[in-house]
Amino acid sequence: MSRVTGTLVLAGTPIGDIADAPPRLATELESADIVAAEDTRRLRGLTRALGIHTTGRVVSYFEGNESARTPELVEALVGGARVLLVTDAGMPSVSDPGYRLVAAAVEQDIRVTAVPGPSAVLTALALSGLPVDRFCFEGFLPRKAGERLGRLREVATEKRTLVYFEAPHRLDDTLAAMAEVFGAERRAAVCRELTKTYEEVKRGPLAELAAWAAEGVRGEITVVVEGAPETGPAELDAEELVRRVRVREEAGERRKEAIAAVAAEAGLPKREVFDAVVAAKNADASGSGKGKELI
Repeated sequence: MSRVTGTLVLAGTPIGDIADAPPRLATELESADIVAAEDTRRLRGLTRALGIHTTGRVVSYFEGNESARTPELVEALVGGARVLLVTDAGMPSVSDPGYRLVAAAVEQDIRVTAVPGPSAVLTALALSGLPVDRFCFEGFLPRKAGERLGRLREVATEKRTLVYFEAPHRLDDTLAAMAEVFGAERRAAVCRELTKTYEEVKRGPLAELAAWAAEGVRGEITVVVEGAPETGPAELDAEELVRRVRVREEAGERRKEAIAAVAAEAGLPKREVFDAVVAAKNADASGSGKGKELI
């Protein structure tokens, strides 16, 4: 006989407007044996707004105690409990607590299901006006400037639309870094306070958005950035080839590997990319007189 275990339910919560709460959310909150919440105070506010009461045990489950609390919740699930996981806004596990618990539950063959709900990622993507057929979610960028630049360089040639979360006080620095790595004219959209009273979507080139953000921005922020342009061999001049090699090198690739990758992307012989790199190096050394490399 197969063993009987409980169920882990990931429940989406409103990202702003309480009216966006999925109908099943109230039912699950009222009936769960255990409600694991990122912030129990926010949970109380949510249940008040929905006009309901939880009957199960409420525990906190946030970044600081995820590792310690996961085994406890898995034990309850193995024992047959229905555990509901909610975060402050949006879907658990998407840049929020939840991944560790889901992974541990799956490892124990525990059923995992979801109450679909609002998502800042998909909402911002849909409102951005940028291509939505292919996209990738990059979450929050590192706080330190050097690490942030490194992460951006890793996706400098990514052709899919990119979606990021960012804190309002770091938005101007992040947009400026994006303009530096992706290009000042790369299109983007800053989505602020989605579904809330002061919702705003600011669209434009990255450099323009960085200047706007320098004046100060408040609220929950999601940034959507256009992917790298589709280019063929005829459209890539030597300068662009060198730039792409440099980006890959700064992301940690060896020069030989970077040249091979750029050549493959452009549909060109590796020798042609290598020659462009050497020419740029010689031109820079000749111009400066100090031998400083471009790449």
